[in-house]
Amino acid sequence: MRNLLICTVMGLGLLAPSAQAEPVFEQAKVMAGEMLFKAECRRCHAPDTTHDSYGPPLENIVGRAAGIVEDYDYSIALEASGIVWTEAALRAWMEDNDGFMPGTKMRHVGIEDRTVQDFILAYLNSISDAEKNKQIDN
Repeated sequence: MRNLLICTVMGLGLLAPSAQAEPVFEQAKVMAGEMLFKAECRRCHAPDTTHDSYGPPLENIVGRAAGIVEDYDYSIALEASGIVWTEAALRAWMEDNDGFMPGTKMRHVGIEDRTVQDFILAYLNSISDAEKNKQIDN
């Protein structure tokens, strides 16, 4: 399923040079990212606070400081990290969270496929408000 999804969305990339096709391609990436999020991340994380989850919800994760969602018991390592969830930090976390931040409570998932990361990041960006997160940080 995952490979079929990736091939389908990558096939849409042939349309990407067209200005008219770009929004369609980006929407396809978000849709693929949502499906991959559900397959890879949803067992522990909800996209927003309206859904129950074991881990913190990931709405507004892009641009947010780590360890600040209220009512979630973060590891000391994550709370003290001082990192902001940029795309690069999220990509490193997805690939090897234990290596990226030793002492975290989250079990290692290991999403090493950069294309899968791209799609999940497209989805996370679609459910994030970077301007709102800048206000939270200040």
